[in-house]
Amino acid sequence: MAADNSTRRVGADLAPNDVRAVRLDEIDHVILAQLTRDARTPNNALAELAGIAPSTCLARVRSLVDRGVIRGFHAEVDPAALGRDLEAMIAVRLHADARHHMAEFADRMAAAPDVLDVYFVAGADDYLLHVAMRDTATLRDFVVDQLSARPEVAATETILIFEHIRPRERR
Repeated sequence: MAADNSTRRVGADLAPNDVRAVRLDEIDHVILAQLTRDARTPNNALAELAGIAPSTCLARVRSLVDRGVIRGFHAEVDPAALGRDLEAMIAVRLHADARHHMAEFADRMAAAPDVLDVYFVAGADDYLLHVAMRDTATLRDFVVDQLSARPEVAATETILIFEHIRPRERR
């Protein structure tokens, strides 16, 4: 199963099938809970858990993808296995007069190979970047060359991640 991993951009108009308007029933919640625990759950097993026929389950999963409830299916790879042992969160504040470049900034950061996630946030900062780097020199170079050198960037703050603990089962 493939899904479009596109994301809504800052200031973009909401799609007619905006997920905030999507109604989910109990069966949808069962399907989503299981796929959140294990996105590789076979359709037959997923159907059995939800108490529906496999063909119905497949149609429901496709509908959840089409409606944007399921954003995608992916493998979570430990960055250390790729030689990127140092993870950090970098808070980025843009200049007030650069607000019209926010989507461009987010796209550029999302395309950077060491950036794992880009979060548009409320508060003093505009973005949080989750990055994984080879070492501190690479992290320093990224902050200096890719962030601080950008004219739209007003400030950054880097927070090192010692350990990322993901809940085993989401409720």
